[in-house]
Amino acid sequence: MKFNRILLSATLVVVALVVQVSVLARLQLPGAVPDLVLLTVVALALVYGHVTGALVGFTAGLLADLAPPADHAAGRYALVLCVVGYLCGLARPENGRLKSASGPMAVVVAAAIGSTLLYAGVGALVGDTAARHVGLGFLLFTAALYDLLLAPFTVPLIMAVARRADNDPLAEAGGANGADVASGWLSSGTGLRIGTQRSGLRVKAARTRAARAGRIKGVKRL
Repeated sequence: MKFNRILLSATLVVVALVVQVSVLARLQLPGAVPDLVLLTVVALALVYGHVTGALVGFTAGLLADLAPPADHAAGRYALVLCVVGYLCGLARPENGRLKSASGPMAVVVAAAIGSTLLYAGVGALVGDTAARHVGLGFLLFTAALYDLLLAPFTVPLIMAVARRADNDPLAEAGGANGADVASGWLSSGTGLRIGTQRSGLRVKAARTRAARAGRIKGVKRL
């Protein structure tokens, strides 16, 4: 991973986790909790691809496992988000740009349902039956509903920030406009000269003198 990807992903994941634990989890909504961390992983995977999506998902899930008040085994949500990040990264188009909003919204719904099912399945393997007491169907419905309502305000923004940081437009503009800046300096009367331009001026002056000599000779012939 590039350094700017690591820095941006870490920042977004930490901010999403803090907001989710300190704000969204305290809303006491019926059913599931709106999963801002999941939406962050989905958005980054749609921009960076499946490999980076899996790495970001594993790291985000591990942080969520360790963040208080954690009431499950560490590594459980890391596995879930790692799989989700990998699968969402496979839905990334070749150019990294989605043509419509229906694609990301469908991925968000699939990720919300899939992560809830996978989390409940892993919990059943380790003896956690909390999903059975709450009702798995109600959890699936509320998870998909809350994430779908939150996605339009988060996923496009995160994707836009990730694309901008990954493309590094300032560096590209500097590299592309370097010649234009140099030519602007030379044409603004700074006195700077380059060997190729000096030789070009000499050739131009020689051609001018030859043309004048030709005209003078022509006049003498008359």
